[in-house]
Amino acid sequence: MAGAPALQSLQDLANPPTDAETLELYTPSTEELAEIERAIFDHPLTKSLLDDPKYVASRPHLKIPEQLRAQNLTGGTLLGADKIAVPPLQFSTADGSHFVSLQYLGNALCGHPGIVHGGLLATLLDEGLARCCFPALPNKVGVTASLKIDYKAPCMAGQIVVLTAETTKVEGRKAWVKGRLETLSKAAEWEEGKKEGVVLTEAEALFIEPRQAAQMRRVVN
Repeated sequence: MAGAPALQSLQDLANPPTDAETLELYTPSTEELAEIERAIFDHPLTKSLLDDPKYVASRPHLKIPEQLRAQNLTGGTLLGADKIAVPPLQFSTADGSHFVSLQYLGNALCGHPGIVHGGLLATLLDEGLARCCFPALPNKVGVTASLKIDYKAPCMAGQIVVLTAETTKVEGRKAWVKGRLETLSKAAEWEEGKKEGVVLTEAEALFIEPRQAAQMRRVVN
């Protein structure tokens, strides 16, 4: 029966949960995680995105079969208490033009004490900008050809950050994307019109769909 878990993983890869189903798959295991979850879902930014018909909400990392998450950097290794504490919540457009995600960054992700490692921010940008443009590519998947990041301010641990991205150009198998990470403004400030937080990083990237992309679609969520 040693092959049974592997077979189940392959079946789960071939039949992942829907975007809507991923929103119901996570249950906080502690009150601290429940507070983070409420802070994300109760924020007016999240509510506005959930009400916007052009955005589709999901938790894409929960499409990865549980048996495979330990081998996935952003879907397993970096997730957990005091790291990316709850699965990131993302909003994407069907045409691949815009993308927003919210994630809580804990103290186990620091380089200097209390400051999130710049390499972790680069990883979030790489993945977020990629997820933005993938729907615009012929086979809905690509790899990073270049990623330029300008670091604007230290990212303090223990807070929710917002990643926004926009696809600026698509030519065949190539897509250019720009985006940034910023702090999530307080709910009261957001409702008063002060919607922008502190900009932490700004980035530009080029993604190229491999020629073998049709075979990659089954293993990339």
